[in-house]
Amino acid sequence: MARERSEVPDITLLGNHHTKYDFEYNPEILETFDNKHPENDYWVKFNCPEFTSLCPITGQPDFATVYISYVPDKKMVESKSLKLYLFSFRNHGDFHEDVVNTIMKDLVKLMNPKYIEVWGKFLPRGGISIDPYANYGCPGTKYEELAWYRFKQHDLAFMDKIDNR
Repeated sequence: MARERSEVPDITLLGNHHTKYDFEYNPEILETFDNKHPENDYWVKFNCPEFTSLCPITGQPDFATVYISYVPDKKMVESKSLKLYLFSFRNHGDFHEDVVNTIMKDLVKLMNPKYIEVWGKFLPRGGISIDPYANYGCPGTKYEELAWYRFKQHDLAFMDKIDNR
């Protein structure tokens, strides 16, 4: 049985047929809903293979696949709002490293997850690709330890694998 939008009062974008696309960075578009299973540890992963932002110096477009993985606590990000948020980077000029850290920090501020990681795998421009990775684990918990472990292990299993270029 489908839930009515009125059953989830914080969700305004999902099911809205009058979607407005922001062409400038807009974290206010992000929405959350309650996690029905906060006592469980489980992964939620989003892949955005058509992410676009602009080089802050040249204004040229930068294309990437952005991976967002998190272990939710009490709140979860609503996927349509996340899609619109990521789209809002379309005309935003920032370096790859800044984009990845901004996305992670905005999502931490929004939903205070137990753990989150954001990995941007940008297509090469000028013969070089940049793949920034950022993560966060709730301080003073096992998730802080998970963040350090995953940070140390990041990319080790994928050193020879190039899958987006």
